[in-house]
Amino acid sequence: MKQCEQKYDIAVFGGGLGGIMAAISAAKSGKKVLLAEETDWIGGQLTSQCVPADEHKWVESTGCTSTYQQFRKRVRAFYKEHFPISDAYKDVPALNPGMGFVSRITNDPRVSLHVLYEMLLPFLCNGQITLLLNTKAVAAERDGRNVKSVTICNGTKIIASYFIDATETGYLLPLTNTAYRKGAEAKSETGEPHALEVADPDEMQPVTWVAAADFVPGGNFVIEKPAEYEYFKNMDAPFSDSCKVLSWYGPGHEIGQTMHCSMFGDGGTVPLWHYRRIAFNEVFKDGFMPYDATLINWPQNDYFMDNIFDTEDDEKNLYMAKQLTLSFIYWLQTEAPRHDGGSGYPEIRMRGDITGTADGLAKAPYIREGRRIIAEHTILEQHITENCNTTPPTVSDSIGVGCYRMDLHMTTRKRRHFYQKAWPFEIPLGALIPKDTDNLLPACKNIGTTQLTNGSFREHPTEWNIGESVGYLAAFALDKGVTSSVVRNTPELLKAFQQHLEANGIVLHWDHSQIEPV
Repeated sequence: MKQCEQKYDIAVFGGGLGGIMAAISAAKSGKKVLLAEETDWIGGQLTSQCVPADEHKWVESTGCTSTYQQFRKRVRAFYKEHFPISDAYKDVPALNPGMGFVSRITNDPRVSLHVLYEMLLPFLCNGQITLLLNTKAVAAERDGRNVKSVTICNGTKIIASYFIDATETGYLLPLTNTAYRKGAEAKSETGEPHALEVADPDEMQPVTWVAAADFVPGGNFVIEKPAEYEYFKNMDAPFSDSCKVLSWYGPGHEIGQTMHCSMFGDGGTVPLWHYRRIAFNEVFKDGFMPYDATLINWPQNDYFMDNIFDTEDDEKNLYMAKQLTLSFIYWLQTEAPRHDGGSGYPEIRMRGDITGTADGLAKAPYIREGRRIIAEHTILEQHITENCNTTPPTVSDSIGVGCYRMDLHMTTRKRRHFYQKAWPFEIPLGALIPKDTDNLLPACKNIGTTQLTNGSFREHPTEWNIGESVGYLAAFALDKGVTSSVVRNTPELLKAFQQHLEANGIVLHWDHSQIEPV
């Protein structure tokens, strides 16, 4: 029997924010698009991974695409139209449903899921976008510098003019024999001040398996003791000689520093419960939302013990990442020192309804770092950090803007962790173009960064911008009958493409009079 084939102009693998926006912008450009997502929820970080938006302080007015602004407005409008908002908050323009301090908009992932589907729906209805859930690529064919086809898990062969890798680990890169890097580069390769002396491809940032929970005063919702609880309880924290992994302490902003946390911020400690809170009862009318809910993506459940891809036992490491989060929750419920004396917060209740799972853990882990293309232009530490630049950095081939500090979480081999202030930056088109493949583009954290600069480019509005611009790029290149590299390296085509982006609401430059390093 002949293998089933489906043909598209553009095939997008990965239904996170970058993948969704690549599909939408390609569809807006008149293309027939496949969007394939390996879980049963689109939205990636915001939904299946349960990570509220990490955003910069100018996001309410600038520094993101117009569609990202529209998304945020639609989330707020949904709350105001469908939830009973209290008098104290109903007229607040920049409503923050959870009043979490990680972002100016921390909300239930199910609301994000709903709004993202609303944005996709016109193109699902007219047939321009075909959405396949629970779908992963398993094989690919390549001919010279081009990917010919990608086969998905049901055996169907996908044929497309362009393929877009928006997967969380960049798994389409090895599948298509597209050159990539992973882990930490050497200083001799990049010249970065914080790079390792010797490269280590297995030196990666941790994943986090996020959990959802609420707090019910007087309740007792202690979960079954996790199988690996004693293992994690007895593990020493690598950032301190006196702390355990399961404790109220986390790594600080520099190697050797610690951060003292607590549930609600007593004694000047960091209030973790409020950090990624997605439902604050005072935002709603009395009795409607009786209990605050939060997403537990805290320093203590960063799984820095090993990697979850390209290891000898990926599945075991995924299991152990889940076990760490469950062990931390069990510790919070039974042994954590309380703000009011005693031990344990049995009032913490897992909320699988929020995550769409039986156990209250996210459908997928939050993956900070995956494979990265070897690009025409690699973004280095010295391109964006305050220490290396006295003025905001600019690039001639900008396809958008972003802003986040250079943020390295506890790594899996060397146990490095630090923050470095970075300037609000422009996203260079050259970082989106593989050196060795003409019809494949990255659309999320797999662009041409280093391990260090990845920490500035992986956040929600930046991933959104990358994906949106990549969808337009693939369509533009197809319409012009050239490769994406030719678009970048031909001045008149680059200018026309940048004007096209601006016409579609993508900001290419910051107003330097309004910004500073963060």
